[in-house]
Amino acid sequence: MKKIIPLLIISLLILNGCKVHNESNNWLKKQAISTGLKPQVSHLTDQEEFAKQYRANKMVWDKAFEWMKSQDLENLAVGKYPIDGENAFASITEMVDKPFEKTGWESHKKYIDLQYIISGKEKIGVAPAATAEIIHPYNAEKDAANYKIDDAIYDIATPKEFYLFFPENAHRPSIKVNDEKVKKLVIKIRVAE
Repeated sequence: MKKIIPLLIISLLILNGCKVHNESNNWLKKQAISTGLKPQVSHLTDQEEFAKQYRANKMVWDKAFEWMKSQDLENLAVGKYPIDGENAFASITEMVDKPFEKTGWESHKKYIDLQYIISGKEKIGVAPAATAEIIHPYNAEKDAANYKIDDAIYDIATPKEFYLFFPENAHRPSIKVNDEKVKKLVIKIRVAE
């Protein structure tokens, strides 16, 4: 019985996530910037927070999405790329991801993570930061806090979706699915206060 209850809760969260995914994509499709954007927003995205952050900082989000659409991401070199000064910047990495036990949970306060797998596959976890056990308190210089989390939702990230992780989202990226290289884009977008 103890194992069934967490599974029921996770199942309900996944079903609700599918509803949020449709709402998120419907909302995003209504924004002019979505024209020409290949990947869809992940079903794990908090649609209400996405809409709130987008409205509060529309110009920065539009620049980030326009940059994403205008780049040949598959052929873009590994490195860092400016988008809008300290408001939005990107990095491209290419590596074989780590085994599950070598990855960790994190959240950020200053920046929202837009994570997109350009090629390959990666396992990604998401859980509420508010109820997580803190193992490393927030470090403003690194813009990160780290957690121990037992119950979470995991997804296999592919080039079909991008993920948005807001300050309330603890996330665990870079979990190995297989031995292929994963080319990944991370855009840091300043949180609107």
